[in-house]
Amino acid sequence: MGRKIHPLGFRLSVNQEHYSHWFARSKDYFKLLEEDKKIRGCIEKYMEKHIKSPSNHGGVGRINIQRKTDLIQIEIYTGFPDLFIEEQSLGIDQLKIDIGKLLSSDIQRIRVTLKSIDQPYGEPKILAEFIASQPKNRVPFRRTMKKAIELVSGTSNKGVKIQIAGRLNGSEMARTEWTREGRVPLQTLRACIDYCYYPAQTIYGVLGIKVRIFRDAR
Repeated sequence: MGRKIHPLGFRLSVNQEHYSHWFARSKDYFKLLEEDKKIRGCIEKYMEKHIKSPSNHGGVGRINIQRKTDLIQIEIYTGFPDLFIEEQSLGIDQLKIDIGKLLSSDIQRIRVTLKSIDQPYGEPKILAEFIASQPKNRVPFRRTMKKAIELVSGTSNKGVKIQIAGRLNGSEMARTEWTREGRVPLQTLRACIDYCYYPAQTIYGVLGIKVRIFRDAR
């Protein structure tokens, strides 16, 4: 039997870092962990609702959360920060209010900062969101994967592997298709592999999209 492990968790002690940085007592751990999940979900929903990037998605690469005694610092890495600032001048303030409603304590201050990603389609989550947006427009999955490979080829990454599973193009039988460009050494711990799984809802069911990108060390 195969013993599966998350690709990012597998490399935490080598070349990956946690997206949340804080310490807590045992009885508070699960509460803070749930709050982090709600905060990330709130930010992603807000970006998808208010901000539309050129490829018709929110464009959030990753979200880092750092907790201090009376401060929660949230860093949003996005490939299109100008859209957030131009279209929603008070967007960050409204986002702080929405996040504050999710927290169990009113004492903590919230600081939200936007950080730009130089190569948006070098982030697996942004690339997966782009792939997920195409089946809604009835774009064939092979053309979608070919376009995604072209977008990654314009970045400085060494390789990419894209896998899509489900009822592709509305077929009766679910199957898995994948494509790869460049090197993606999945079994080498020294290799800096970024990974993202993203479900795409279509009229035929859910498609599972997995993106792995081999990049230089950050």
